[in-house]
Amino acid sequence: MQYVFSVISLLGGLAMFLYGMRLMGNNLKEGSSGTLKVVMSKVTDSYIKAFLLGIAVTAIIQSSTATIVITSGLVAAGIITLDQSLGIIIGANVGTTVTGQIIRLLDVEAESGSILRFFQPSTLAPLALIIGVALLMFFKFSRSDRIGGIAVGFGILFSGLLNMTSAVNDFANGGFIEKIFMSMGDNPIIGYIAGAGVAFILQSSSATVGILQAFSMAWHIPFRTIYIVIVGVYLGDCVTTAIVCSIGAKPDAKRVGLINILYNLSKSLLVIVVVTIIHHMGLLDSLWTRPLSSGGIANTNTVFNLACAIVLLPAVGIFRKLSFKLVKEEPVQKNKYEDKIAALNPVFFSMPAIALNSCYDVLNIMQSSAYNSIDRAFDLITDFDEDVFNEILEEEENIDMLTDKVDNYLVQMSPHITEDHFIHILTQYHKLVSEFEHLGDYAVHIAETAKELKNEDVELSGMAVKELSLIRLLLKSIMDYTQLAFEKRDTDAARHIEPLEEVMDDLTNTLHDNHLKRLREGKCSVRAGIMFLEILTNAGRISDTCSNVGIATIVRVHPERAQLAHSYISSLHQGDDERYNAEYQKAHDLYFSQLAQ
Repeated sequence: MQYVFSVISLLGGLAMFLYGMRLMGNNLKEGSSGTLKVVMSKVTDSYIKAFLLGIAVTAIIQSSTATIVITSGLVAAGIITLDQSLGIIIGANVGTTVTGQIIRLLDVEAESGSILRFFQPSTLAPLALIIGVALLMFFKFSRSDRIGGIAVGFGILFSGLLNMTSAVNDFANGGFIEKIFMSMGDNPIIGYIAGAGVAFILQSSSATVGILQAFSMAWHIPFRTIYIVIVGVYLGDCVTTAIVCSIGAKPDAKRVGLINILYNLSKSLLVIVVVTIIHHMGLLDSLWTRPLSSGGIANTNTVFNLACAIVLLPAVGIFRKLSFKLVKEEPVQKNKYEDKIAALNPVFFSMPAIALNSCYDVLNIMQSSAYNSIDRAFDLITDFDEDVFNEILEEEENIDMLTDKVDNYLVQMSPHITEDHFIHILTQYHKLVSEFEHLGDYAVHIAETAKELKNEDVELSGMAVKELSLIRLLLKSIMDYTQLAFEKRDTDAARHIEPLEEVMDDLTNTLHDNHLKRLREGKCSVRAGIMFLEILTNAGRISDTCSNVGIATIVRVHPERAQLAHSYISSLHQGDDERYNAEYQKAHDLYFSQLAQ
C-alpha cells in the first residue's frame, strides 16, 4: 500500500515539474518572442552566427521546439531563408542542454551556514516562489506579471523535482526499478525506444533529461544506460517539432522540421558509433558501469550535443539537399503578399507576441495599400487612366483577401490566448481589420465615380475641382497622421487626427452648400453635382474611419481607456480639451482661409 502513495507522490512531482517548466518557458517566450523575432531575422548571415544565435535563443526561452517553430515561421514568411535557418536549428539542439545544467543544482551539497545553501533546490524553490508570488500580487510595473510568472515556474519546477526525488527514494530498496534501468543498458534498443517514447509524449527533451536527473538521485543509473536513453530522447523530441512545423506550412517551413529530424538522426548515429568504438577500445571501462549523478547526466548531454554540432555543422548542406528531395516544391504563388500571408501561421499560436505581430504586419500592408489606392483614385478625377482604375480594383481584391486571412487567423487564435494584454490587442485588431477594409472600398467608390465622369463625358466645374483639391490636401494630412499612429503606435500622432476630422466635417458641409449654390446659379450640371457629392461623401467616410483608427491606437497603448473612448470623443467635441480646441481652430483657419482664396 505504501507504494501506491509513493506512485501518487511521484506523479504529482512529475506534474509539478512539467507545469513549472511550461509556466517558466511560456513567460520567457512571451517576454522575449517579439524581440527574438527581430534578432533572428537579422543575425543569420553566417552558419556560425546562426548557430550561436540558436544556442542563445533556446537558452533564453528554455525550449528548442519553440526556437525551431519560430524559425520555421520566419522561413515561411520569407523573413529568413532556409539556408539562414540551418545554423539556428543546430544551435537550438545545443541550447536545450542549458536546462539540464540548471537542474544539476540537485547535486549541490552545503553545510549549515554556507552560502551554497542558497543554491540548493530546497532553498531555491521556496525563494523563487516567494519572489514570484510577491511580484504577481503586490507589484504592478510593466513586466511584473511576466517576471513573477518566470519565478513561480522556476519554483514549481524545483518543487516538483524535490517531490520526485523524495518519492523515488521509496522504491530504491526494492531494486525493481533499478533492474529496469540496468536492462536498458544491456539492451540498447529498449533504452533508445524508452528515451524516444518519453520525449515524444512529453514533447520536451529538457523535461525527459530532467526526469532522468531526478531518478539518478535515488537509483544508481550507469553511463551505459544514460547515454542510450539520451540518444533516444533526441529522436522523440524532434519528431514532435517536425509535426508542429508542418501544420499548414509552405515547403521551406516543412523542410526546417525535416532538417531537424535528419540532424538528430545523424547525431544519434554518430554518438552510438563513436561510443561503441571507444568502448570496444577499452577507453570507457572505468565509466561504462559507473552511476552518473544529476551533474554527470547534464554534462553527458551537453558534451554529446556540442561535439555533434561541431562535427555536423559543416555538413548542413547535405541535410538541405536531402530536405529538397523529400519535400517537393509547390506551384509558385502569384499573389504579391504571399509571404505576409504565410506568416499567419498556426504554429505561432503558442507565442501570441509573434502571432499578433504577424497580424500587425498584414494590417500595416492593408492600411498602406488602401491609402495608396485613395490617392490614386483622386488622380483619376481629373486625369482618368483605365490601367490605374483596374489596378485599384485589383488591389481592393487583395485587401479583401487579406481581410479574410487576418480575420480567420484572429478567430482561430482566440482560444489560445489567455493573458489580458494579448486579448486586448486581439480585440483591437479585430476592429481595425474592418476599418482598413472599408478604406479600400472608399477608394474604389471614388475611382468608380471618376470612371462615370469619363464615360459620361461629364466635367466638374473649375471651382469644384479646386475644392476637391483642398479636400484631398486635408485628407492627406489626416491619413498621414493615421498611418504614423498605427505603424508606430504613436498616440501623439493619433491625437492630431480628431481635430482635423472635425475640420473635414465642417469643410464638406460648407462645400455641400457651395455646390447647391452653384446648381441654383446654373454653374454646374445636375449629373456633375451628384458625382461631386458622392466624392465628398466618401472623403468624409475616409476621415471618419481614420478617426476610428486613431482612437483604436490610443486604446491599444492605454487599455484602461477602452471603456471611455466614446466619452473621450464627446468631451473633445464639447470643447473640454484645450489642446484639441487650439489645434482644431488652427486647422480650421488654415483650410477655410485657403477656401476663401
